[in-house]
Amino acid sequence: MTRSIRHRLLALTLVPLLGVLPLLGLILLLWGNTAIDGLLIGKIRSDLAVAQGYFDRVLAEVGSGTQAVAESARLQRALAIAPPERAAALDGLLTRVRRERGLDFLQWRPATASAAADTDAAGLAGLPDHSTSVAVLTAAQLDALAQGLSEQSRIALVATDGAAPTDRTTEDRGLVLVAHARVTGAAGETLGWLRGGVLLNRNLGFIDHINEIVYPEGSLAFGSQGTATLFLDDVRVSTNVRLFGDPAAERAIGTRVSAIVREAVLGRGDTWLGRAFVVKDWYVSGYLPLADAGGRRVGMLYVGFLERPFVAVKYAVLAGIGVVFFAVMLLAAWWSLRAAGRIFRPLEAMTATMRRVESGEATARVGPVTPPDEIGRLAATLDHLLDTVDDKTRALQHWGDALDHKVAERTAALEAAQQQLVRSEKLAAIGQLTASIAHEINNPIAVIQGNLDLMRLTLGAHATPVQDEIRLIDAQVERMRLIVTQLLQYARPNEYAGYVERLDVAEVVQDSLVLVRHLLERERVRLDNQCVAGSAPAVAINRQELQQVLINLMVNAVQAMAGDTGPQGRERVLTLSVREAADGAVCIDVADTGPGLDEATRAALFQPFFTTKRDGNGLGLWISRGLLERYGGELLATNRPQHDTQGRPPAGAVFTLVLGTGEVSPGPPR
Repeated sequence: MTRSIRHRLLALTLVPLLGVLPLLGLILLLWGNTAIDGLLIGKIRSDLAVAQGYFDRVLAEVGSGTQAVAESARLQRALAIAPPERAAALDGLLTRVRRERGLDFLQWRPATASAAADTDAAGLAGLPDHSTSVAVLTAAQLDALAQGLSEQSRIALVATDGAAPTDRTTEDRGLVLVAHARVTGAAGETLGWLRGGVLLNRNLGFIDHINEIVYPEGSLAFGSQGTATLFLDDVRVSTNVRLFGDPAAERAIGTRVSAIVREAVLGRGDTWLGRAFVVKDWYVSGYLPLADAGGRRVGMLYVGFLERPFVAVKYAVLAGIGVVFFAVMLLAAWWSLRAAGRIFRPLEAMTATMRRVESGEATARVGPVTPPDEIGRLAATLDHLLDTVDDKTRALQHWGDALDHKVAERTAALEAAQQQLVRSEKLAAIGQLTASIAHEINNPIAVIQGNLDLMRLTLGAHATPVQDEIRLIDAQVERMRLIVTQLLQYARPNEYAGYVERLDVAEVVQDSLVLVRHLLERERVRLDNQCVAGSAPAVAINRQELQQVLINLMVNAVQAMAGDTGPQGRERVLTLSVREAADGAVCIDVADTGPGLDEATRAALFQPFFTTKRDGNGLGLWISRGLLERYGGELLATNRPQHDTQGRPPAGAVFTLVLGTGEVSPGPPR
């Protein structure tokens, strides 16, 4: 960030977006999740309040109905009937009233000792004169109140996941709403007690009515289902919760509440508001403890609705909030990047322009920048400055080029003079050395030749037996004189030219091959001699000197192929050919399949003392070229232009002797 304004601008724009917005989005998601859960809890709290209100109202109706019968004139008239007919009158009256009031039992007990004992057996002893409460009665107590109630209250327990462990298999107690009213006479004396109530075990009409009041049709959205349940202890004794979640399935009567809910509601007396596992699924649930007249928690009232649809909607809403936040974040990031780009892109363009100028691209410019703000004006100023610098640079370059041209001219002249001086010095040294050698050799040769002539004259006819030996000595002395002459030719070639004769180059080539054939065989070089006698005009040159040049070139070619480190399998071939040029000159080509000549070698090839051999003296090609130039010829060097038979790149050098036809001269010099 300390090196790039782009990174700093991006950090200033993106850090708030990528840091603050996601944090706000997370806070909103958490708050939304909590808020939706709070709404569901508020919903179940209000539902439980409605169910409790209806339950309390039914309990009050049971009490008020029983109290109204206890204070009714009909009951007083029935009690005033004589004993034989009183029981029948009371039974008829109580049966009609029980049906009218929707009670499961309505029982009269006179104020006698036996009646008091019966009341205690029914679990109703110790109640106030007028009271209404929830009570748990045993099967015997239920039978004492009305026939068949114990059978209705008996429920087989169903194994339920998460419920507290129990050894019971059947619940035979009954959860009842019971009202107790004292009946008095005209003088206020106690005539007896009237007990009425409703059994809640398997009371499907009662629980369905609670469910209809709390969850009328259409009150729950997203396909959720509302349920209501009455518990005796932790056992569902009346419910519209279905087993396996199927509306047509059997009701979950006999299943038990989870141990967690039982401990909270029945154990601690708390009201449970939250999610709970009900039989086979999760519900948003409300559990209210039910207490009897003595304050003992004997059961629970439950209402709840299926959680799954609301959870799906909640997650959909939260996902929608997340998508909106993410879209807003992306849009804001895109806008911020564009805004930041308008700042750092012109600066980067100016930096890139300066780098291009530094690398040698003098015409590089920033160009127009939009908008034309302070940065745009800075870019225009930079372009103007670069234009000024470019103009000054071109002027300096023009002056520099002119100066370089003058320096180059002077340098070339000095180099030419220096090379000429070096060559003259080398030639002078060679001339001095050669002249000294020639002088030292010529003196012994003259002594030998003189003494040999004296021996021939002195012996006369006696020299006949050794005439062949004398001729051999003459030939060797002549050869020594020729060697001395050639040494002088090396030093001063223009002063010592041999005699010239017309030669067929094919014959000279053939004579020269005799001297190098052993070398070709030793190095395993195949000879391709394309020189045919009479195929080219005769040339005017000294035979021995032409042979000397040809032998030198052939030996060089063989040595070049012997030291070739090129591709394996390339055949070593020495090719000799002769042709007539367009200007009438005769060209002899000596070609090899060696490594060829690189540019540096070709540039210095004919300079004296230049050699690529460890044991060479660097004079062979220089002398050969000098010999040919003395007779108006020329020696050229190049590479083979064609590919070989295997398609490999061109390889090998070609030396061309260019010879002319001219006048012949008399015999060899002495």
